[in-house]
Amino acid sequence: MILRQFLTLTQHASAERRAEAAGTLAQATLDGSLGPDAAWEAKTALLALLDDPALAVRRALAEACADSAGAPRPLVVALASDHPEIACLVLARSPVLMDADLVDCVAIGCEAARSAVASRPDLSKPVAAALAEVAGLPSLTALAKNPRASIGTAAFLRMVERHGADPELRRALLARHDLAIEVRHAVVALLAEQLARAGQDEGWMNSERGARVAREARDAAALALGDESGETGLARLIAHLRVQEQLTAGLILRAILSLRLPFAETALAELSGLSRARVAGLMFEPHSAGFIALHRRAGLPALLLPGIQAALTVWREAADGRGGPSGPRLARSMIEAALTACETLPFTEARGLVALLSRFEAEAARDEARLFAQTQIEAHARDEAAHLLAAPEALAETDDWAEVLADVSEEREVPALPEVIELPAPEAVTEPTAAEPMAAESILAELRLSEPEPSASGPALPDAAAAWPLAPRPEERLGAPVAAAAPSALTAAATETLLAGLTEALMESVLSVRPGPQAVPEVRPEPKPTARPREIALAVAAGMIPQDLVLSYRADRRRERLAA
Repeated sequence: MILRQFLTLTQHASAERRAEAAGTLAQATLDGSLGPDAAWEAKTALLALLDDPALAVRRALAEACADSAGAPRPLVVALASDHPEIACLVLARSPVLMDADLVDCVAIGCEAARSAVASRPDLSKPVAAALAEVAGLPSLTALAKNPRASIGTAAFLRMVERHGADPELRRALLARHDLAIEVRHAVVALLAEQLARAGQDEGWMNSERGARVAREARDAAALALGDESGETGLARLIAHLRVQEQLTAGLILRAILSLRLPFAETALAELSGLSRARVAGLMFEPHSAGFIALHRRAGLPALLLPGIQAALTVWREAADGRGGPSGPRLARSMIEAALTACETLPFTEARGLVALLSRFEAEAARDEARLFAQTQIEAHARDEAAHLLAAPEALAETDDWAEVLADVSEEREVPALPEVIELPAPEAVTEPTAAEPMAAESILAELRLSEPEPSASGPALPDAAAAWPLAPRPEERLGAPVAAAAPSALTAAATETLLAGLTEALMESVLSVRPGPQAVPEVRPEPKPTARPREIALAVAAGMIPQDLVLSYRADRRRERLAA
C-alpha cells in the first residue's frame, strides 16, 4: 500500500518534490517507526528510486543513509557505485560498507571516490594498503593527513616510493606520530637524492660527486635516526637498511669513527648472526682472533681491518679510564689512528679508504668546532647571568649602596609621621609681640613645658618627651641623615634662634598678657637648653619637612650615585 501510494504521488512530480519525498521516506524507514510489512514496502520503494534519472533524488537517499548503521546494505552499496558526487557521501561516512566494498571502490573508482575513502575515520590497514598501491597523489595526501587511519609500514614505504617527491606528502607523513623509523629514513634518503639531482641539473657537481653526496647524506641521516630510536627501533632500522642494500661497510666504519658504537654493534650482529652482547665483547678486544673472525663473518673488506682495529684501540683506552680526549676530540683521535694504520697499506688499494677517512676527519673537526663554539656561548651566557645576579651583592659592599639599602629599609619599617604644624623658614622667624597673644598662648598650651596642672598637690611638670606626643625620638624619625643634608632643612643656627625665642621672649610675652586677677604661678627662667630639648626640637623640625620633599631628595641622591 505504501509503495503504491508513493509511486502514484511521485510519478508526475518534479525532481525537487521527488527528492524531498525520497528523503522523508528514507528517514521514516531508518527511524524504525514503521511496521514489518510497511518497512519492507518502504525499503522496496527506496531501491526503486535508484533508477530515478535525477541526481537530486539519489543524493537525498545518500544523505539520509550516509551516517546510519541500519540503512539497507543493497541500497548503500549501489549508492557507493553511483555518480562520484553521490558515491563520495556514503564512501566517506557509511558504517555499512565493509573493507571488501571499500577495496573494490578503490580499485574501480575515480580519484574523488578514493579521496573519500582515504578520509574515513575508521580506515583499516588493508584498505590503506590498497590506496597506497593504486591511489593518486591527492588521495595519498588525504590518507597521510587522516590521523585516525591505520596504515602499515609497508603501505607507508609504498607511498614514499610512488609519490615521495611531493613536498606536501612528505610533510604530511613526517607530521604523523605513528610513522615508523624505516619510513623516516626512506623520506630523508629520497630527499637527499633529490637535492643531489638538483645540484647536478644546475651544473654544480657531476654525477659521481652527486651520488657520493647523496650516499653520505643518507648514511648521516641513518646514524642520526639511530641515536633517537631505542634498541627495538635501532634493530628495525638496521634490518631495513640491509633489505634496501644500504648497510654498507662505509656506514659501519662511519658509525665506529663517530662514536656510534651501539649502531655498529647492531649492524655487525645483523650481518654475522651473533648476539649483540657477543659482538660488543669482541669489539672490546679488537686485536683478538675473535674480532678478526667477526670481521670476516660480517663480510667486511679486509682492507678496513687495520683501521678499525686502531680506532677501537683508542676507544678502549678512553673507555678504560686511562684519560685522554672525549667526544669529538676522541673521534678525531680515532680517525687519526685509523689514518696512521692505513699508511702501511699499498697506495693503490688504500687510496679510496684514505680519502674517506680524510673526509671523516674534516667532519669531525667541524663537529668539534661547533661544540666548542656552543660551549663558549653557553659559558658566556652563564657568566652574564651570574654577573647580573651578583651585582646587587657587589654594590651592597660599598658604603653608598649600604646607605641606599638603609633608606629603603627605613621606608618599609618606619610608618609615616603625622601632619604637624608647619614652621616658617629660618629667616622669617621673629619674636612674638603683644599683638599675638592667642597664637602664643596656643603654642604654649601645646608645648606644656611650664604650665602646671591646677591641683592642690601641685604635681611636677611632665617630661618634655611625654608632653609632646608628635615628636618622635631621634633614632626613630624618618630620614634623619637626609633631613640633615636637605637644602630646605632648618640649620643649627635657625634652630638655636627658635629655641631662644621659645624660652625667653615668647614666655615673657605670654606671661605679660595674662589677666591680673588670676594667680600666676612663678615661672623661673630656664637654664641654657640641654641636649635633650635640643634633640627634640631638631626631630620636630625634621618631621615638619614635607614627605614629598624628603622622597624627592632621596631619589636625587640615588640618581647621583648611579651617575657617578
